[in-house]
Amino acid sequence: QHLFIMRAWYMDEIEGDQRDPHRPDDAVEVNVETLKKWGLSYWRMDVSPYSEGDDVKLPDGSELKSICEERQYSNFDCVTCSPDKLPNYEEKLKNFYTEHIHEDEEIRLFLDGSGYFDIRSPPAEGDKWVRMELNKGDLIVLPPGIYHRFTMDRANFTKAMRLFKDDPKWTPINRPCDDNPYRLQYLQTQE
Repeated sequence: QHLFIMRAWYMDEIEGDQRDPHRPDDAVEVNVETLKKWGLSYWRMDVSPYSEGDDVKLPDGSELKSICEERQYSNFDCVTCSPDKLPNYEEKLKNFYTEHIHEDEEIRLFLDGSGYFDIRSPPAEGDKWVRMELNKGDLIVLPPGIYHRFTMDRANFTKAMRLFKDDPKWTPINRPCDDNPYRLQYLQTQE
């Protein structure tokens, strides 16, 4: 298990495999405080209370249960992304990597494995890609309306708990969607 806090950096613009780090030698780091200013939330936690084999659970009194109650998450499921666990793996990766927003928060607790969430910095910060490297124990919340995408890393394995305010759903709205009310609301928070 990795014992460090999630790392984030401004990505390079070099073509290549989306699963590569795209971290230039002179990468500009983006700290958690900046990500929070951009509307993201982040926690680091022990995942052993939440995962048993292929099952996920949300025990009473746990740190995650408290976060769920505070943020009104009432539902969860588990997704395992790997070539042998996810049907149409390569096609799904392309879909996940298409730049989009959601009208709900996107919440992921990495129970095992690793991957990258890329977000766009706010327009005032250049609308540039920032890559976040997430590992076992990382819980990330992306706000509604933020442009983002997900990809695996070279390990090609992620097991994550997805948390929802209502019924489980994953509805991407692909860019361009700058007139979407949730996008407009997000942009107002960044003025």
